[in-house]
Amino acid sequence: MDKELVRHFIDIALKEDVGDGDHTSLATIPEGTTGKAKLLVKDYGIIAGVELAEYIFHRVDKGLKLTVFITDGTEVKPKDIVFEVEGSVHSILVAERLVLNCMQRMSAIATKTDQVVDLLKGTNTQVLDTRKTTPGMRYLEKWAVRIGGGVNHRFGLYDMILIKDNHVDYSGGISRAIENTRQYVANQNKKLAIEIEVRNMDELEEVLQTGGVDRILLDNFNFNDLRQAVNMIGGRYITEASGGITVDNVREYANCGVDYVSIGALTHSVTCLDLSLKAVKAA
Repeated sequence: MDKELVRHFIDIALKEDVGDGDHTSLATIPEGTTGKAKLLVKDYGIIAGVELAEYIFHRVDKGLKLTVFITDGTEVKPKDIVFEVEGSVHSILVAERLVLNCMQRMSAIATKTDQVVDLLKGTNTQVLDTRKTTPGMRYLEKWAVRIGGGVNHRFGLYDMILIKDNHVDYSGGISRAIENTRQYVANQNKKLAIEIEVRNMDELEEVLQTGGVDRILLDNFNFNDLRQAVNMIGGRYITEASGGITVDNVREYANCGVDYVSIGALTHSVTCLDLSLKAVKAA
């Protein structure tokens, strides 16, 4: 966990939610009240965000104690209790919504990723995420993909070069885009992997003739063309397929021989796993 990045996220999120105080809790619950709460699962899936939850609780109040029963990446079912948190009730309630918001979304992403990973078993293909993430939550969402067994693609615009269709069109074609990129990397003394997207066999042929890249992204290829493209590349470059890949067809894409499939839906259109933080009443 990148603690500095996560701490920054938590502080912004708490400021947004708490403002000058949790006035409902302050008004209804006497100062100094202590208690316990449990994270209750109400859905089927893969739990994610437990480590983050502990960090959130301790960021709110170092005196809070977390007892974890189920760790990140574990399959869960309704009525499972993931952890219990004990200490200041005011502090527990300040952290509650942030913990739930993060864990519900992270668990949904981990669950979706795990489903795809299971469908890819027996192939040599791995699933990648994309930059189609919630602004401000990219680190957490990509973390959840890893918990689900997937692989992170580039984190942002700065840690890899991905020449897509707009870059190709604006720069004047495949060869020029690659040549410009290689010159830029040399001039800036950057050590960045270079990937280029191709939309058809003609563009692929031009990439193979030009060279100078590390990965080739085969976008919206049908299965026959994808198999042909993989054969043409012949292992010289890492291959990735994208565009319209779902749980219903991901296995067929993998059977075409690509190294990776990228699926934006892992992060951009999942339904949150149903979780709840419930007070544990004293016996």
